[in-house]
Amino acid sequence: MGNLTIITEFLLMDITSSRELQVLQGLLFLLIYLGSMAGNILTITVIITDMHLHFPMYFFIANLSLLDFCCISVTVPKSVLNSLMDSKVISLRECVTQFFLFILFAVTDFFFLVVMSYDRYVAICHPLHYPLIITPQLCIQVSGGTWASGLVYSAIHTGTMFRLPFTKSNVIHQFFCDIPQILSISSQSVQFSETVAIAVSSGFVLICFLVLLTSYINVFSTVLRMKSMEARNKAFSTCSPQLATVILFVISAIFGCLGPSLNASTVQNFLASVFYSIVPAFVNPIIFSLRNKEIKSALGRMIFRYSKFP
Repeated sequence: MGNLTIITEFLLMDITSSRELQVLQGLLFLLIYLGSMAGNILTITVIITDMHLHFPMYFFIANLSLLDFCCISVTVPKSVLNSLMDSKVISLRECVTQFFLFILFAVTDFFFLVVMSYDRYVAICHPLHYPLIITPQLCIQVSGGTWASGLVYSAIHTGTMFRLPFTKSNVIHQFFCDIPQILSISSQSVQFSETVAIAVSSGFVLICFLVLLTSYINVFSTVLRMKSMEARNKAFSTCSPQLATVILFVISAIFGCLGPSLNASTVQNFLASVFYSIVPAFVNPIIFSLRNKEIKSALGRMIFRYSKFP
């Protein structure tokens, strides 16, 4: 045991050794990050400042935008800095923080999607009871509970993963502390414990997914039975952005779970991680701004307000 070296820092390996391609990757990630930051912050600002959007659905969308912005902020800035500064080092403390925050924001994002599916279920399937069920107090309580659930979920997995020191290797073949990569260089005891934790927590995630799926099945079955074409179009317009976000999240999760996890710096591994860690945060603001008429109208009103000032 005295000959074992305790690892206190990791090396984030790029997919290429070419300095020019590393800089190009850093600049591309920077552009994506700035676009995501602008889109999500703009969505939050529009919802907060426009009184027409002070409803539960937009309260949840604002939380979702905040989570997307936080999620991409966990991984991309460090990757951009490393690429532009020609550095590969990330400390153990930074890696733990990345790991904890990424799981926190990603899982909380999923829980909010479940809450939003129930919100649309009540709004469309039980519209007369909607103001009585989805109250402002309930929204705040559910929001707090969702964030707390994500915090507990992330704390369990982070504590399990980093409960023992790393002694195998300090090389991570990814641009951030990706879960499969960290698991691959951990001890056998940690791998077993984390596998059990994933199996147990997957049951809870599966229940949440079934709630989400059931909600949207009921929503669309109700919408298709509507006789009024105007009412049907209005219902679809409020549900389609959220459904598109759910589909994007599910596809991203599939990439994360089933994508390559080999101890090799492959292009497939890199693209899979980019898809589930970066793409949703960049695309979601576009989905809401293009598909949600109320947010587009509020954005137009905000631009008109500020355009009147010199």
